[in-house]
Amino acid sequence: MGLKDTTRLVSVDDVLYFQALDKYTEVVTAGERHVIRTPLKELLQRLDPDRFARVHRGVIVAYAAIDRIERDLLGRLRIHLRGHRDVLPVSRAYAGLFKHM
Repeated sequence: MGLKDTTRLVSVDDVLYFQALDKYTEVVTAGERHVIRTPLKELLQRLDPDRFARVHRGVIVAYAAIDRIERDLLGRLRIHLRGHRDVLPVSRAYAGLFKHM
């Protein structure tokens, strides 16, 4: 991954999720956050669909990182991650991915 003058290698096995940030993408691991220039759409084409899923226009999550999926008071799905405090939204367009879970 590279932004500015720094390049840092992050194993795809360590990634919990990717989140769109304007023209950049935030890569979130258990202990760190990194910013890359690769758009989510391009990342999704490179990632293994058995390991990662787009759950919102701006979020791609690793299936292995999912602890549980709950509905909030308004009926919207929220993904809770294993050992991480972030809660990710699931848009209605992608909610069907989790009907079998």
